[in-house]
Amino acid sequence: MSAVMDSPGLVAPAAPPKRRRITLPMVLLAISGALVLISLVRIVTGADDLTSGGTVHEALQWAIPIGLAGLGGLWSERAGVVNIGLEGMMILGTWFGAWAGYQWGPWTGVIVGILGGAMGGLLHALATVTFGVDHIVSGVAITILGAGITRYLSGIFYQDVEGAGITQSPPVPDIASITVPWLSDAMAELEAHHWFLISDLAGIIGGVATELSLLTLVAIALVPLSYYVLWRTAFGLRLRSCGENPAAAESLGVNVYFYKYVAVVTSGGLAGLGGVYLAIVSASIYREGQTNGRGYIGLATMIFGNWRPGGLAAGAGLFGFTDALQQRPSGGESVHALLLLVAVLLAAFATWHLVRGRRIAGGVSAGIAVLILVIFFATDEVPSEFVRFMPHLTTLLVLAIAAQRLRPPAADGLPWRKGQGG
Repeated sequence: MSAVMDSPGLVAPAAPPKRRRITLPMVLLAISGALVLISLVRIVTGADDLTSGGTVHEALQWAIPIGLAGLGGLWSERAGVVNIGLEGMMILGTWFGAWAGYQWGPWTGVIVGILGGAMGGLLHALATVTFGVDHIVSGVAITILGAGITRYLSGIFYQDVEGAGITQSPPVPDIASITVPWLSDAMAELEAHHWFLISDLAGIIGGVATELSLLTLVAIALVPLSYYVLWRTAFGLRLRSCGENPAAAESLGVNVYFYKYVAVVTSGGLAGLGGVYLAIVSASIYREGQTNGRGYIGLATMIFGNWRPGGLAAGAGLFGFTDALQQRPSGGESVHALLLLVAVLLAAFATWHLVRGRRIAGGVSAGIAVLILVIFFATDEVPSEFVRFMPHLTTLLVLAIAAQRLRPPAADGLPWRKGQGG
């Protein structure tokens, strides 16, 4: 190395810049800062529904299916298989979960719905891993197939069932919910005062402590469980190695085909569970088109989270929050208040870019922030059409901002054949 450095005309390669590791104190600080900012915006605009218990409760309900779909994509892509068929696997989960739940109870519906999504994952694994079909083509085909199969099955099983039809199932029994009475009541009382920060914290805690479905607890627990399995076990290390360098993994004795199959089938099962949640918890009924693109939003959430469970959960919460706002009676007022929040965040983003010498990015961010501020002060409420478009707009903005730091698995989406590395 010293000989290379001393030779004329030769320069030692520069060490790659170290990426700052995100620690728990940094995450807690970011969450605290965001909460303070949202509380200030709520007080300035008077949009108390921004952090109300009802909004938080609905945000959690909308975030869970998106997060489960994203978690399914995480398992699949960490093993090197792109799963754009998450939407179709969610559709299968909604139908099979509602069908079994109607006949044998909601928890049986949960199990059968997971199996329905897993069947879609198995088909995707068979096409991509065994037969080498393009991952995107296979995923799109499974989504189309899922929609077609569920409509066909509805025509068979619900033809003579009262309250059902080709586009919906009969009502499904609910999964039990839990409420912490004293905590829920105390938080509702604090929230009603609309105090700075205290009422916002009360709204968040109250929304979580009121009528929380047991399936919600199961879904939340799957995030740290997936992290532990994929990053803290030998099994997870082998699975992730198949998505980074399958040739090296095979040379060390890893059965690449087996791990890819396990990952994609698990991916389908998680997406199916997201579909079950929509059918049994959110609606208590299966309806055609119920997923409404949430499988694709889940995929976007996974990308936003940089193929990590923690970032994925944060992204799902963000999308669930925007989804919940459009369902609230004061949705237009709350989304209008969000314009101020977005403008402040973009101004901070512009300042960060300018400090780091990125003048173009900083200038663009500052310009957009000014434009949003002008719109905010020139209007009192946003149109209902814009409110309905908010989740999709959030998806585009988040991906655009996050694109600069993304690092997918190195072999994600690449075809693989046994012995290819030899």
